[in-house]
Amino acid sequence: MAKTAIVRGASRGIGRSIAKRLAKDGFSVVVNYAGNKQQAEETANEIKSAGGNAVAIVGDISKPSDVSDLFVKAEQSFGPIQVVVNNAGIMPLSPIVAGDVATFDKVIATNLRGAFLVLGQAAQRVVEGGRIIALSSSVVAKSFPTYGAYIASKSGVEGLVHVLANELRGRNVTVNVVAPGPVATELFLKDKTQEKIDEFKKQNPLERLGQPEDIANVVSFLVGPDGGWINGQVLRANGGFA
Repeated sequence: MAKTAIVRGASRGIGRSIAKRLAKDGFSVVVNYAGNKQQAEETANEIKSAGGNAVAIVGDISKPSDVSDLFVKAEQSFGPIQVVVNNAGIMPLSPIVAGDVATFDKVIATNLRGAFLVLGQAAQRVVEGGRIIALSSSVVAKSFPTYGAYIASKSGVEGLVHVLANELRGRNVTVNVVAPGPVATELFLKDKTQEKIDEFKKQNPLERLGQPEDIANVVSFLVGPDGGWINGQVLRANGGFA
């Protein structure tokens, strides 16, 4: 039986690696993106070139109609949905004292409201035995200055996952969080000096940044046959960062 996975935010970085790994694991992958059509189609084409099935579908996860349409189009493309991975996120930084409400609202709309909408649709549509995963961040445990909005949004995502795992009692559907530490992606590296990057490398015992593939491997485990007994958990994939 064909297996279908939706990966939100799969046009680049961690999401792209997750999409490619799930395709390697035998899933037909819906590569969902908000604005970068070219990179999303590149992800889908890479999967197809390797012998897998993939389609790129646009959708803004802060809009309920877009989220609903995404799931409908995914089912039309590949059939019933077994796996949903919500990886979309933004990380503009600003100190709380600055009172930058516009930035705060944007972060919450994308990272938390978007996760709420995706998780809600996933709860309705994922088949029995399915897996739902949301991406958070290990920075939640660090309380770094200027990360207030981001940490608030990701803490909220973790709370939603704990609740949804209980709400899906009896469905044989697991709901978990993967919380990466610093990963060498465009989002993380943006506007950071080499000195700052080196500081982050030294903050975990392995003394390196994570790679997108490190996170994709964890997702692969959770959605695979050996991950079925893990439910309602936050798995901090961070090399010992926190």
